[in-house]
Amino acid sequence: MGKQTFQPKKKQKRTTHGFLARMATEKGREVINRRRRKGRKVLAV
Repeated sequence: MGKQTFQPKKKQKRTTHGFLARMATEKGREVINRRRRKGRKVLAV
């Protein structure tokens, strides 16, 4: 038996999928705007 595939880490989650990480790149801003248009309550982690 191997280890579980999901090994949660808060810092890694924030730096990869967090709001500031999204806003740092043009494509990330597209993601945020797309989620705003869709009406998502949570835009980023």
